[in-house]
Amino acid sequence: MPIITADNLVKEFRLPKRYGGPLGGLRTLFTPAYTVKRAVDGVSFTVDEGELVGYLGPNGAGKSTTIKMLTGILVPTSGMLEVAGLVPWERREENALRIGVVFGQRSQLWWDLPLIDSLRLVGKLYRVPAERYRRNLDRFTELLGLGAFLQTPVRQLSLGQRMRGDLAAAMLYEPPLLYLDEPTVGLDVLAKERMRSFIAEVNREHGTTIILTTHDLADVEKLCRRIIFIDQGKVLYDGPVQRLKEQFAPWRELVVQLVPDGGELPPDELFDLPGVEVARREGAKVWLRFDPKLIPAPRLIAQVTARCPVSDLAIVEPELAGVVRGIYAEREAALTP
Repeated sequence: MPIITADNLVKEFRLPKRYGGPLGGLRTLFTPAYTVKRAVDGVSFTVDEGELVGYLGPNGAGKSTTIKMLTGILVPTSGMLEVAGLVPWERREENALRIGVVFGQRSQLWWDLPLIDSLRLVGKLYRVPAERYRRNLDRFTELLGLGAFLQTPVRQLSLGQRMRGDLAAAMLYEPPLLYLDEPTVGLDVLAKERMRSFIAEVNREHGTTIILTTHDLADVEKLCRRIIFIDQGKVLYDGPVQRLKEQFAPWRELVVQLVPDGGELPPDELFDLPGVEVARREGAKVWLRFDPKLIPAPRLIAQVTARCPVSDLAIVEPELAGVVRGIYAEREAALTP
């Protein structure tokens, strides 16, 4: 069953025009004119209960605007949106009780209070029964490693500690739906791994539906089974990570470790095979880029090993980060006059 349904969702912002010259400000004041920026342009998707979806796109693509409409902070210009059977901006209080939100570098914690007091206040605001509060606090303290700084004022916490506190606060009342907007931004490797483990745990154990927006594509590859890719307010792709790679980067790489024959290494021309190119070479190590539809990997390996002595072979899948960079580059080239 879909927990989120968005149909032809549009959000426009009216921005005042600015005129040049010394009287520009007066002209704007007395003869107001506006330009319309469409941040979200006909977005449609559904998310089923228990899904963990990566919502991706470059800066200004419309990701955060979509999340703000899902939370009820913004009202769409047009289109239909339902979250757990509610229209978010029409029934904000009910919607707020059903969702958890972590917005990157904006904290929902009380700045001058110790973290534990912020969590107690969240428990009171969301009317969490005392037994459930204690159970969740103990569990999240263990999973997120909060014990060392529960008594520390929020303003004295490091970014990683505060982000962990925000995530605990967002899940303390067990919402069925969690929105994470750049939850690992600015964190070190260990803090990121702890956050990812927690996100995977609550999705797996509680069936929490999670929408994740991030620029850290390692988050997506480790956590998400599905990606919605948005650019200039439009959905470009909606589906599994693997299919995105196949659609936008159908090639694979065969990494070949050569064995010198009589002190000589074979030239690049030896790998001149249909559907194959030498992507790069470092001495005895060669990266051969190939399309599996044109030449299957077993056939390529057989042809390479028949032509030259080899000590090691490895098939390398394209990384999601490289695929996304390629999509950005194609879009920018298409938009450049």
